[in-house]
Amino acid sequence: MDFDEEKMAKEIAKSLLSIEAVFLRPHEPFTWASGIKSPIYCDNRLTLTAPQARTIIETSMVKVIQKYYPDCQLLMGTSTAGIAHAAITAHLMDIPMGYVRGSKKDHGRANRIEGRIEKGEKTVVIEDLISTGGSVIETVEALREAGADVLGIASIFTYGMRKSVEMLEQHHVINHSLCDLDVLVDVAAETDYIRPEEKEGIIAFRNDPLDESWITRV
Repeated sequence: MDFDEEKMAKEIAKSLLSIEAVFLRPHEPFTWASGIKSPIYCDNRLTLTAPQARTIIETSMVKVIQKYYPDCQLLMGTSTAGIAHAAITAHLMDIPMGYVRGSKKDHGRANRIEGRIEKGEKTVVIEDLISTGGSVIETVEALREAGADVLGIASIFTYGMRKSVEMLEQHHVINHSLCDLDVLVDVAAETDYIRPEEKEGIIAFRNDPLDESWITRV
């Protein structure tokens, strides 16, 4: 299926910024749980309460899966943010879905994977955000252990951090994101959300989050 991915990414970036699912604040950095100072905060759960943005995301997700994973038979959401997006996208595609818990249940059948998986079933993982990549890799490995043929990941947004890129490569996992930080900061500058000169500091943060010298660039 042919579609304009650049146009799609910009449209999604505008939507994420407009509903503050992605929030840029280079002059007043957020502090992550790890202690890292960040000019960006992302909460894609907010897309679920914004029907217009949600529709753009889910229809785009369908297009990306059909283009890059045409053999997909099953969608599996990450817990918890990827579950709703997996469900909506699977409904649009008329295919099964399920999700992977962060850990096994402590009762009942002690499932970690919710939903039926057939051995060798061609599966795509749906993720809302890729930062370091650790949690989504755990999801992929759990599915592989259960016998799924994981084709790759389809995610809403990625920072594109070096650590996540390297981790995905090490585990032989492909990711296709609807939008990334480079597109987002371009759109933010074009729409006067940030000043053009602030782009450099935000990208410097992405390239090395532990180096706080990016703060002096904004």
